[in-house]
Amino acid sequence: MTQENNGVDPTRLDVEQLARLLSAASGIRIDAERITADVAAGAPTGADGSIHLVHYAAWLVKELAAGNADAN
Repeated sequence: MTQENNGVDPTRLDVEQLARLLSAASGIRIDAERITADVAAGAPTGADGSIHLVHYAAWLVKELAAGNADAN
């Protein structure tokens, strides 16, 4: 299946796309700087720097469970 509608691919998001998507879904402003900090702290990215929504969410849950993530 090809993505011909130029929509957002949740398996290959850039930081800005992820920030917009999470902000829209949560109703809380999530800025790109927060996601960039998460990537610097070890959030998973693809070889091209893209972020997979589900992998990022799983990483956040793991970090929260370990007490390493800021829940705010």
